[in-house]
Amino acid sequence: MLTGKQRSFLKGIANNLDPIFQIGKNGITENFIKQVDDALEAREIIKIKVLNNSFLNPKEVANELAEKTGAEFVQSIGNKFVLYRESKKNKKIELP
Repeated sequence: MLTGKQRSFLKGIANNLDPIFQIGKNGITENFIKQVDDALEAREIIKIKVLNNSFLNPKEVANELAEKTGAEFVQSIGNKFVLYRESKKNKKIELP
């Protein structure tokens, strides 16, 4: 579980990130979960965009993905959200 200070620190990092995944009307598939899992291991923090045609709630999608990948939900702004998970092999982000 992230503290307020850690969440704030991660929001600052995420501010400069571009979304690397998009969720469309197909929703969350097993393959998508695997790709997100691999990206979290490689980058630790990722931003995902929910497309307008999907009619999915970004917060609900974020919480579901976080649960299935063992990640932490950092923030949701509009139709984008940020997930964080500490990497097992190549740790880059030092939390305060």
